[in-house]
Amino acid sequence: MILAFVEHESGLPDELSLEALSLARELATAEGVDLGAAVFGDEGAALADELGPYGVEEIHHVTHDELGGYAPEAWGESLAQLADEIESGTVVVPGSDRGHEVAAHAGATLDAPMATNCVAVEVDDAGVYELERHRWGGSLLEHARLEGDRKLVSAAEHEFPVESADEEAVPTATEFTPSLEADHLRVRVDRVESGDEEGIPLGEARVVVGGGRGVGGPEDYDQLEELADLLGGTVGASRAAINEGWRPHDDQVGQTGAKISPDIYLACGISGAVQHMVGCKGAETILAINTDPEAAIIQKADWAVVGDLHEVVPELNDAIREQT
Repeated sequence: MILAFVEHESGLPDELSLEALSLARELATAEGVDLGAAVFGDEGAALADELGPYGVEEIHHVTHDELGGYAPEAWGESLAQLADEIESGTVVVPGSDRGHEVAAHAGATLDAPMATNCVAVEVDDAGVYELERHRWGGSLLEHARLEGDRKLVSAAEHEFPVESADEEAVPTATEFTPSLEADHLRVRVDRVESGDEEGIPLGEARVVVGGGRGVGGPEDYDQLEELADLLGGTVGASRAAINEGWRPHDDQVGQTGAKISPDIYLACGISGAVQHMVGCKGAETILAINTDPEAAIIQKADWAVVGDLHEVVPELNDAIREQT
């Protein structure tokens, strides 16, 4: 069985987990085995209806009196014990911070090799994985072989489309209670405090308007805010703008900020450094506005306007208002 670790919020799987399921389903098909899912949390059992369309045949709801909240070592230990219990040859996790943390603990327990941020995986006749994966924040594509009786892989963010299975499954749901010790629970989430972020979170926005050093200053983001409002999106920023103190860190798009996958990303006054492109490479379409025709963002964009954003964006705002 291929076992996928699925993160969820109130019984709804998150986008990165659905992406990981696409990879897991490919592997299950290639190896001719079933696809199962491991879920944690009180609402885990409710995911049966949500995961059936993606080909999940078995849902394993991990429950324990001490697992009321996130505890990385305990979750990793639980995932490892479950993989042993159901004799899963491969564990697939989303390319999120939590997915990588849980898989690392599980891999240490299982003494199994792990390949992170995979963008493609092929299975040869001997069961060896020929894979490609991102390294160095996406600036390097590595080809590697992964072999072993037990393997762990993570799906790189926004590299696998969320697609339903050819045939919807009706998954069975079973509870699994791991055997945990006090040391497994020495680190856990004690409480969650909400930030003061308003509007649509960057990771969920279908339209993102990004601003870099070329915006000029914090007051000049008003026109970008207006554009985002007109398009039903949200505003992001490059690291350069964040470092200038023009926008809060929550707005940062890039390797050390948010990874976005909007339908369209409008990059205004952004040079297009590698670290920034790592954060926005999941965008369906990139439209860049920049005065420098040789800027990296212009070369990488699907569409480009070579011009002053302080002239282009107001004109764009006026044109959108006229159409609404």
